[in-house]
Amino acid sequence: MANLSSSKKMVRKIEKRTARNRDQRSKMRTFIRRVDEAIASGDKGAAETALREAQPYIARAGRKGLMHKKTASRKVSRLSKKISAIV
Repeated sequence: MANLSSSKKMVRKIEKRTARNRDQRSKMRTFIRRVDEAIASGDKGAAETALREAQPYIARAGRKGLMHKKTASRKVSRLSKKISAIV
């Protein structure tokens, strides 16, 4: 347990940051799941719409450090590749 006031403050800051990161990561994964479900159903229009909604959340996760920027870019790229493969 933290004893110094500065370390107590850091604990509070870390808890807030962890909660915020968890919420953002959960939201991003939800949007990715929606894209995957639309792809699995074979509905190209719904999948494209879901990807358009998911892209800002994935990009934001890359900018904010939830994941590496290139990882975010790769996720978007692979999802769009799956969508374009739908006949």
